[in-house]
Amino acid sequence: MPNLFLQMRDDADDVTPAPLNEAEALAVLGTAEIGSEQLIPWGSNYSFAVALRTDEGRAQLAIYKPQAGEAPLYDFPEGTLYQREVAAYRLSRWLEWDLVPPTVVRDGPHGIGSLQLYIEPDPERTDSPRAWGACAPEIERIVLFDHIANNADRKIGHCLRDKQGKAWGIDHGLTFNHVPKLRTVLWQYVGEPISSELMDDLQRLVESEAEVRAELAPYLSEPELDAVFARAGRLWATGRYPNLSSRRNVPYGWW
Repeated sequence: MPNLFLQMRDDADDVTPAPLNEAEALAVLGTAEIGSEQLIPWGSNYSFAVALRTDEGRAQLAIYKPQAGEAPLYDFPEGTLYQREVAAYRLSRWLEWDLVPPTVVRDGPHGIGSLQLYIEPDPERTDSPRAWGACAPEIERIVLFDHIANNADRKIGHCLRDKQGKAWGIDHGLTFNHVPKLRTVLWQYVGEPISSELMDDLQRLVESEAEVRAELAPYLSEPELDAVFARAGRLWATGRYPNLSSRRNVPYGWW
């Protein structure tokens, strides 16, 4: 992605990953003109790096994933992956974990889809062999988030650290299935107790079911919402991360 970013910057030299607070990012994503675009040349679905331009002349890079570019899957309802991207952001925001970049539903050049703020990764922090195999609070939040959201596609390439060292999780199209689908390379917490701070967040989530349902209802089905709270309830009741099958998961050290 950094090379792709540089290519787009050559086309529009005022496109920079300028820091934005969350409210500013949502405003830009929701209202800015979608300018130049470039297909991201990997992945099974069509995704585009796009340059956003505001009326005030500000420019920002974002990732646009149109519904029309989603490959049909036998185990996810057709045309719903972009909605899951937004649901992942909404859940992260509600939990106050700030691990999914701001994401909105937006009508773009190829129709309705998700539009997510581009986070420029720091290659030294993101690609370090020890970057994701350690136990650290920001990594545990990603792990617990994936259990709650039933993330079927947590690759190391879907984890990054920005220039300030902050950890982010991206690519959440394969989440929130009502059938267990968890697949992850982050194995360092398997069978371990959930930290007390995150147990408090789990309790808050479980006890605020009606509020969170209303937050996620525009993007997920009722069975999927039921499954979110079933998973969260089990995690809160046990206070421990479940064991995982190596048939569906590859620990980080094996990747």
